[in-house]
Amino acid sequence: MGLFNIFSKKENKADLNKGLEKTKEGVFSKLARAVAGKSKVDDEVLDNLEEVLITSDVGVDTTVRIIERIEQRVARDKYMNASELNRILREEITALLEESDEGEDQGFSPEKRNGFPLVIMVVGVNGVGKTTTIGKLAAQFKKAGKKVYIGAADTFRAAAIDQLGVWAERAGATMIRQEMGSDPASVAYDTLRSAVANDADVVLIDTAGRLHNKIGLMNELTKIRNVMAKVIPDAPHEVMLVLDGSTGQNAFEQAKQFTQATQVTSLAITKLDGTAKGGVVIGISDQFKIPVRYIGVGEGIDQLQVFDRREFVDSLFSDPA
Repeated sequence: MGLFNIFSKKENKADLNKGLEKTKEGVFSKLARAVAGKSKVDDEVLDNLEEVLITSDVGVDTTVRIIERIEQRVARDKYMNASELNRILREEITALLEESDEGEDQGFSPEKRNGFPLVIMVVGVNGVGKTTTIGKLAAQFKKAGKKVYIGAADTFRAAAIDQLGVWAERAGATMIRQEMGSDPASVAYDTLRSAVANDADVVLIDTAGRLHNKIGLMNELTKIRNVMAKVIPDAPHEVMLVLDGSTGQNAFEQAKQFTQATQVTSLAITKLDGTAKGGVVIGISDQFKIPVRYIGVGEGIDQLQVFDRREFVDSLFSDPA
């Protein structure tokens, strides 16, 4: 996907640094303790580093990979000392994120696909910030001059439909809705037909956030996908899973459930400004090999940022002082 970011780098970096304050304070202080009094990277430093990464919600498997990479560098670069560990971590984690991504560009390019609107189906459990993320995406696309349609296919909660309506109005997008309890696939179908008829550029489809059982979730999402494909043959073009970064390891389990239930092509990780568990971004990206497209670092409509892995890692391991 082409890079889509209508906000300046300076504004983004300031928001990113502020949004990651809690995580970076925790990581930086733990890292400082891990190398305190050490003149070289030895087994004790590596053990301490392993603990730092795991307690920062990077995840066990990803932590093991990072430690193995650093061990290889220590064996190769005999002169390496503890003061260089910060730089080494940046390089290795950035490389890990690069390997997990499918290309250099991030974000969604809000352009038509074969003459049809770009269709993004948004999935995730209730409470992760799914509706808010859709609203912020709609606002960004609208600000870029695109005609945006939103489909309120989470028909199991009246509050979800109403909340989405508020965001649609705020963003200047058109929302298609039906009564609570309506067939979600029917809402998606109507939304795509209306979007095509009115020459829309982007369609965002909300879905129910229930994880009652994997089979039920899979059947529901498959039905929505099949119905949309009747209107636009290759829709949805993207399936974006929204995860709450503040839930740490629970986000891993949600990612596992949704990737088994449907083909997830991208991630948005929200609420990083309110947690010290920002390391979850690294672990989820590595474990699921799905690109992180957006991260939420604040409540503002422009604080859903296109994910820049290099800036993220630089901010995460910079001195919070």
